[in-house]
Amino acid sequence: MKKILILTLVALLLAACSDTEKQLQKRASELCQYIPDHELLEKSKDYMTADFYAVLDTMFNQLPEFEAMDHEWLYYFVTGNGGTIADYEVADVEKTDKTHAVATIKVRQKWEDGSFDENTDVEEHKLYMEKVDGQWLMSDFDGHKQDCIENIANSRMEQARRDAISEYLVKEIGSQYSPGEVCVPVLMIVSTEEKEDDNTLVWGDFWVFNYKIAHDTLKTVSGGNHSGLMTLRKDGNGYTVTSFEQTEDGAGNEASAKRIFGKHYDVYQNMHSNEDVREAVRKEQLKYWNAFNGKARYYQDYSWPAVEL
Repeated sequence: MKKILILTLVALLLAACSDTEKQLQKRASELCQYIPDHELLEKSKDYMTADFYAVLDTMFNQLPEFEAMDHEWLYYFVTGNGGTIADYEVADVEKTDKTHAVATIKVRQKWEDGSFDENTDVEEHKLYMEKVDGQWLMSDFDGHKQDCIENIANSRMEQARRDAISEYLVKEIGSQYSPGEVCVPVLMIVSTEEKEDDNTLVWGDFWVFNYKIAHDTLKTVSGGNHSGLMTLRKDGNGYTVTSFEQTEDGAGNEASAKRIFGKHYDVYQNMHSNEDVREAVRKEQLKYWNAFNGKARYYQDYSWPAVEL
């Protein structure tokens, strides 16, 4: 009788373990549907730990766009892209303790019509799960949460530098031109070098534009180019520009640019000479300014057609 009771208990325990594995696999399959692609779904919040969702929300929705390009975080997550959809299969799930588990996910890209390319490789990834208030949630994917945190820290540091440079350009350079109602500088960073003494060197192709606001249009009043090397010093959580060595005007421009930019000269020259790139960056930065400061729909240089933001 005792032997039968023991065998029954063992059978029940095995069944319970089996049910847990099935439940975890089913849950992991659900969570796969909320791995970010080009955007973070609002309902993802219900399927992720609070800290993981907060990190992704910052990555997708709160980091500023510095250049004329779309931010894609495909580096961090396996997703569908370019007409394909990620097809997920939960291979297995391993509980590491009572509240943590790791699911092995096999991923293959399929076309939007549901068909597969036979040459497409099957990739293997890890989905990390954490039990919170009785519910299994996604807590990381391939261990990239830390990558995201570092990316956010670097982005905020870069933003602090850009804020310091922008403030300097507005106050020290923009004020020397005919005044407008608003000054919006254009920053095209060529290279950045951090020094051991808390100083940071920033080489850039910098432009300053003063605008007056006419109904829904920012009309250019004045402005110009101020390329060169800025030295920034860390000041608490921000930065202060301590010096700015500019390229010379006129005949001495090329020689001074080669001296100031040094090994970065070719990158600078390619950037500086490409008007299309400059205007694209200008437009993006005006759109960024407009999102927080105004309701302009266009900007317009003198004697040129208005450009829609």
